[in-house]
Amino acid sequence: MAMSPEHKAALVKGRAEAKAISTYLDALASRRPGRPVTRDGLEKRLNSLNDRLAAETNNLKRVDLHQSKIEVEEALASAQSSVDVSGLEADFAKVAADYSNRKGISYSAWRSAGVPAAVLKKAGIARTRRG
Repeated sequence: MAMSPEHKAALVKGRAEAKAISTYLDALASRRPGRPVTRDGLEKRLNSLNDRLAAETNNLKRVDLHQSKIEVEEALASAQSSVDVSGLEADFAKVAADYSNRKGISYSAWRSAGVPAAVLKKAGIARTRRG
């Protein structure tokens, strides 16, 4: 039995929504909790480490400072290739309400998955008593 064009369109829409939501949730899961690490903050830390290295006379402390410098440089390199969460957030917000209604996913379930309340509000997913 062949699928109708409407059924095919619904499958395509469902796959696109699931991909947008999955990609956003993956990006959220990959971020460390707490205060965000910014490129500016890393650059300031690197400058501070360079100054401390130039002034340090203790060889053991210099080794520790070199290791810290390497770690900050690696963090800077990964910050340049980090995912644009704002774009993924916008994609999520476009499809999350329809996806939630179709799948029966509550506000609380999204919050438990780490989605910020502001993003859910932008998506049109209201906080309700049932969940």
